[in-house]
Amino acid sequence: MSSNKKKDALDYHAMGRPGKIAVVPTKPHNSQRDLSLAYSPGVAEPCLAIAANPEDAYKYTSKGNLVAVISNGTAVLGLGDIGAQAGKPVMEGKGLLFKIFADIDVFDIELDTKNVDEFVNIVKALEPTFGGVNLEDIKAPECFEIERRLKEEMNIPVMHDDQHGTAIISGAALINACELIGKDISEIKIVVNGAGAAAISCTGMYMSVGAKKENIVMLDSKGVIRKDRENLDKTKAEFATDRDLHTLADAVAGSDVFIGLSAADVLTPEMLLSMNAKPIVLAMANPNPEIAYDLAIETRDDVIMGTGRSDFPNQVNNVLGFPYIFRGALDVRATGINEEMKIAAVQALAALAKQPVPEEVNQAYDTSNLKFGPHYIIPKPTDPRLITEVSVAVAKAAMASGVARTEITDWDLYKEELRKRLGKDDGIMRNLTTKAKLSPKRVVFAEADNYKTLRAAQIVKEDKIASPILLGNKQKIENLIKEYDFDLEGVQIIDPNEEVNSERFDKFVQHLYKKRQRRGISLNEARKSMTNRNYFAASMVQFGEADTLISGLTRNYGSTIKPALQVIGAKPNSRVAGMYMMLTSKGPIFFGDTTVNEDPTAQELAEITLLLNESIKRFNIKPRIALLSYSNFGSNDGRVATKVRETAKILRDKAPDVIVDGDIQANFALNSELLKANFPFSALNGQAANTLVFPNLESGNIAYKLLQEVGNAEAVGPILLGMNKPVHVLQLDSSVREIVNMVTIAVVDVQEHEKSLNS
Repeated sequence: MSSNKKKDALDYHAMGRPGKIAVVPTKPHNSQRDLSLAYSPGVAEPCLAIAANPEDAYKYTSKGNLVAVISNGTAVLGLGDIGAQAGKPVMEGKGLLFKIFADIDVFDIELDTKNVDEFVNIVKALEPTFGGVNLEDIKAPECFEIERRLKEEMNIPVMHDDQHGTAIISGAALINACELIGKDISEIKIVVNGAGAAAISCTGMYMSVGAKKENIVMLDSKGVIRKDRENLDKTKAEFATDRDLHTLADAVAGSDVFIGLSAADVLTPEMLLSMNAKPIVLAMANPNPEIAYDLAIETRDDVIMGTGRSDFPNQVNNVLGFPYIFRGALDVRATGINEEMKIAAVQALAALAKQPVPEEVNQAYDTSNLKFGPHYIIPKPTDPRLITEVSVAVAKAAMASGVARTEITDWDLYKEELRKRLGKDDGIMRNLTTKAKLSPKRVVFAEADNYKTLRAAQIVKEDKIASPILLGNKQKIENLIKEYDFDLEGVQIIDPNEEVNSERFDKFVQHLYKKRQRRGISLNEARKSMTNRNYFAASMVQFGEADTLISGLTRNYGSTIKPALQVIGAKPNSRVAGMYMMLTSKGPIFFGDTTVNEDPTAQELAEITLLLNESIKRFNIKPRIALLSYSNFGSNDGRVATKVRETAKILRDKAPDVIVDGDIQANFALNSELLKANFPFSALNGQAANTLVFPNLESGNIAYKLLQEVGNAEAVGPILLGMNKPVHVLQLDSSVREIVNMVTIAVVDVQEHEKSLNS
């Protein structure tokens, strides 16, 4: 890992409040009465209720939604035995994934012991606290004994994800791959390269879904695990063979399936060629698989290939399983996670891959035809249906197998509750990042002689979101790159002041002069303006030397947007507006106009609303637009309220398909129950608004900044709408994260712009 990536990782974990998870109150706590109910004396009542009926712990405490992620740090990722405390960041990271994908709260617990009895006794003693236990990063063979005993001795779900997570996901992939190639899973010959916890569990799972033990060969670092090997532990002995096979090359020849849970580049092209027709290769070593994806595809065009990587098809990623398995288990208060529940998860994942793919998933991967086939045998991690399909299947299996302590009777209602846990669009920036990576664009950074800009440029380059072009004083930029050891080798650096005698500079000047000569600008003034980096960057976009530009970090909004308007301009018959995407706990809410139009008329406000509507639809979100005022549907007749009502009328006449209403106060717009109770006639009834149109720039600007600071929302923007070519302006003094988010939006904007030109 490069020094900058190391610094990024350390800075990420240290920024703000150190760590990745925190405890937050879930009950009111502002008054003395609240505190007396939360603690003494009021807390005595739920204590007595639980003492009388232990099941009431699920009613009165967090137990039913609380999982322990527990490790002793003896097998951490690819780091090995680094100890309990050093493994803590991984356990916190697992907690983060539980929360963002399944709304499960987590305490991470790191145990400084390698003694199996001590480990088991400590975890057993924690049972009153937790609804489930996720064991993590415990080395084999101890992990098998620890899990076996805890499952037997505890009355809550326990799962070692390193074993069963990979087994469940790869099991679904294997089922679907066999179906695609027309081979019976009971007849295929499987080679498992690796004999650790994941490999043992995977092999057991393949047998549970139909594979035959006599058709399986397992290898460890010493070669084929044979029955004549001395000192075999019992877990490996279970899969030992007496066939005359010794090396990986021996084992692979004539096989149908290669399962890699070992090390990079151990499967050679010659070995792959020796496999049977239509081979299945799940090369899951991370970060580099047992055979590189491109090499495997180049070697055999009939191979179905999966890896652990997100940049290739068929990623075997445990996040497809563990959050949703625990979600289903917790929701029926299961006493354990049994084989039936794991197989139900396998079958749910396999079935989901055969269903039509939601448009938001297609958009995230920049395709319109993602469908079941060799390049899509398991769902994508961004698929919003995972929480409903997998969790429901697991909950049903728990009930059917007799380990559920409560029953779900209304499955449609349960699915709706699952969807509401996260908010429909919780992963919008993750999806946009995925989409941006599929077709990176050239982004010119107009303020590149700045540390934050260069950090953001390096990140988008490393993450393959964009190809940066750096504008500014070349010597200063190079000095900053050297000082902070930025990995920006090969990135183009341009100083407009060094371009003044170039043919390109003259071309840019002539364009600006022709556009503005009747607006008071002389040729000399055009030349002087072009040494300004914002004018030069806009000209690069105008003439196709860059796809989009990012600026505004160090200058106010007006002085940044003016060059883009003069050089590029608005789309024909369109106005320009600014929009913020506010990432809130309830999902994204879009604000407009917050940056451009100071006091728009009713007609102009209608045009801004339509710009917002079209832009938001590109995020695969159906806009529900509230035209905000201090009035509700005519309750006041002031100038602003009257203007907003007139805007609503214009939109009803001009764009009847747009879901929009107003004038309306913000609380009614965002609270669907309050709106329905008081104004049942509103066009917004059914769901809360997700788009807020403000009557003037002042109110919009104040609102987004208040929500950002007080409401702890993340602001992505301002997103500039209505420009003839994609241009985006930063908030003054944006953070590196905010710059990266804006670059991501800009790249996706370019992708959509190109699509519209080609359609």
